[in-house]
Amino acid sequence: MTEDFDRCYRAIRSRDPRFDGWFITAVTSTGIYCRPSCPAMTPKRENVRFYPSAAAAQQAGFRACKRCRPDAAPGSPEWDGRADVVARAMRMIADGVVDRDGVPGLAAQLGYSVRQLQRLLLAEVGAGPIAVARAQRAQTARVLIETTALSMTDVAFASGFASIRQFNDTVRAVFASSPTDLRRRAAARDGTTPAPGAIAVRLPFRRPLCPDNLFGHLAATAVPGVEEVRGATYRRTLRLTHGAGIVELTPAADHVACRLMLADLRDLAAAISRSRWLLDLDADPVAVDEQLATDPALAPIVRAAPGRRVPRCADGPELAVRAVLGQQISTAAARTYAARLVTAIGEPVEDRGGGLTHLFPAPEALREVPVAMPASRRRTLAALLDALAGGRLDLGPGCDREAALDTLGRLPGFGPWTIGTIAMRALGDPDAFVAGDLGVRRAAEALGLPATPGALTARSAAWRPWRAYAVQYLWSTGDHEINRWPATSIQEAA
Repeated sequence: MTEDFDRCYRAIRSRDPRFDGWFITAVTSTGIYCRPSCPAMTPKRENVRFYPSAAAAQQAGFRACKRCRPDAAPGSPEWDGRADVVARAMRMIADGVVDRDGVPGLAAQLGYSVRQLQRLLLAEVGAGPIAVARAQRAQTARVLIETTALSMTDVAFASGFASIRQFNDTVRAVFASSPTDLRRRAAARDGTTPAPGAIAVRLPFRRPLCPDNLFGHLAATAVPGVEEVRGATYRRTLRLTHGAGIVELTPAADHVACRLMLADLRDLAAAISRSRWLLDLDADPVAVDEQLATDPALAPIVRAAPGRRVPRCADGPELAVRAVLGQQISTAAARTYAARLVTAIGEPVEDRGGGLTHLFPAPEALREVPVAMPASRRRTLAALLDALAGGRLDLGPGCDREAALDTLGRLPGFGPWTIGTIAMRALGDPDAFVAGDLGVRRAAEALGLPATPGALTARSAAWRPWRAYAVQYLWSTGDHEINRWPATSIQEAA
């Protein structure tokens, strides 16, 4: 998009928030970069440069605007929806791979040389993996500075910086302020003093957002002990690199309030990234809804409650296991099966603020399933676990989507519904479609659409590449608890 200067300039003149995260506006006369919706006076055309990412603007020597805080804008929808190596790399960097394994580790996991990966990211993102990771560290540092009472030394190392000097230099370069000044201004702005313990952040998104199906689905399928709903807040445990975590997510008018309790603060960036992925917050709902509303059958339900997101997952292997457990049974029965596994072999966690008790069992712990289930489902689960353990199947943030789907298709017991569910909710495929799902077929029939899987799949061609979102709109036509938020039938300690 940055190649279309006129379009970008029109966006910043109109201060259109839909473009926040799509590109960055840098102003040569001030040395500042902004999000497109920045309320400041529109700069002259000759003083404007457009960059595809904050990392690229920082690498070019610009610092973040203190007014619009571009580092806190929604992420680009491209990195969630696409399946190419650049998108995979961006998702892995967001999950902390560079901080943990360095650029060589990132390149090796993607199957590229460091030089090839550097060239690809520079061409599309405007910055290499180190610069992208540096921009993420700066944002993580800002969150910790403004929302916790940690010492600056602890903030520096928790954010992934190798030294205090590197931390100070980066914060000054990116935000034109010292870490101490950032904390002082945050206290003056918010009127509070950061407290120890939980970290509270705001997760921005592009409007509109319909929380009904998004949070309603998570609530309806919540596994007791791992997930719960308290009032209008969804809570769950997280398995992170350096320890366990708990996240609380509450939808608001222009953001999702996120409260994190982490065993190790080095996991902050990954926890935020996974929370955003779980809620599909980097989607572009305007583009999705415009496409789907061109179909006369879908147009009324799109207009009735626009901005539906795809409820995803916090962990790919966990979602795959739960999809297998849910084959050909009700939502309630699937929750019961999963809860038994959690109670039997899940790792205990401490939750002082609620009723969460365990992490969902890791794949290696599930090799000997201590829960009774049909023999066919047990074989399917065993095949999935063998593929994950043997490295033949990767469902992580940077996995090769096509390779993962191909592997799933070769496993016994994996039919179109299971594969489609994993593609939609674990792999983030925006075009995944579960034509054989009972709720989808009933909705299609009620809307006058073909109800058989083959005919409906052919009819759905007009909804591409957003068929996963079309599923959410189809599901919304039914009277099911996945469409109710705040949840009315599944509450705390479900």
